[in-house]
Amino acid sequence: MASQDWFDKDFYKVLGVSKDVSEAELKKTYRKLARKYHPDSNPGDPAAEAKFKEISEAHSVLSDPEQRKEYDQVRAMGSGARFTAPGSGGQGGFDDVFGGMFSGAQGGQRYTFQQGGGQGGFDDVFGGLFGNGRFGSTSGGFRGYGGPTRGNDVTAHTTIDFVTATKGETISLQAGDGKPFKVKIPAGVADGQKIKLRGKGQPSPDGGEPGDIVLTVTVRKHPVFERDGLNLRVTVPVTFAEAALGATIEVPTLGGEPVKLRVAPGTPSGRVLRVKGRGVQTAKGTGDLLAVVQVAVPSHLSAEAKEALEAFAEKLPDENPREDLLAKARG
Repeated sequence: MASQDWFDKDFYKVLGVSKDVSEAELKKTYRKLARKYHPDSNPGDPAAEAKFKEISEAHSVLSDPEQRKEYDQVRAMGSGARFTAPGSGGQGGFDDVFGGMFSGAQGGQRYTFQQGGGQGGFDDVFGGLFGNGRFGSTSGGFRGYGGPTRGNDVTAHTTIDFVTATKGETISLQAGDGKPFKVKIPAGVADGQKIKLRGKGQPSPDGGEPGDIVLTVTVRKHPVFERDGLNLRVTVPVTFAEAALGATIEVPTLGGEPVKLRVAPGTPSGRVLRVKGRGVQTAKGTGDLLAVVQVAVPSHLSAEAKEALEAFAEKLPDENPREDLLAKARG
């Protein structure tokens, strides 16, 4: 970065911090901005890439105590200077700022400051003044933008049972290098959900933040229960007589004692009976238990039962339960 940029750019403003910001707060702010604008997080976004370059330049100067001190000095001198061409007669020009340093008096020996690679240029003057040549230069970082490079993320997979996914648990896994690490599975984690373990990925090659482990969770199916958001859904068979006449039935719960539910007379298949608060419990809320009624049809009938059922059918109203369905299908 050309040293005249130190006059033109307000690195504190770029990072959104005050001039007396502490090293810890500066680092925290930079990491937050770097994660937000990093090109890996914004593929194909030139504006984000430019912003990442800008904050990296600012951090590379302000995070170095010596460079930050020099930057503050240059900015302090530059803020009070008026740049006038030699011989223009203007008072308080560029020479007023640096004349005392090089000749001991205002209006003494004049210097020409040029950009680019010419000899005796702006950078050469400041290089001698501060003893480190072109200051503000960056090294390392993403594509030479400066600032530390974040370590790579690592992907991992694990399979857990339904109860663990529902109630949550801390489990132990093994990294690719053979080292064990613990993962807290939150209550209510869904099949296919990803859990990010910050700072557990590959280390940075130049002292930056380590990457993350991105863990994909697979949940085994339960023989009885299914997830429906935070609700648990279970299919409950009832007999034809229970559905027609009404009954009190027992419904299983996950990891607890069964609960009793009342089936109203004339309950059809598919009706949902709700048990409040017996679903998945998480920090964000608690779901319900949804019992879906399914009328069970007997596969074998005795001769007496068949005769009784035929007599029952003869006493039913002469109506077609599929009439409304057929009418809707015809449009």
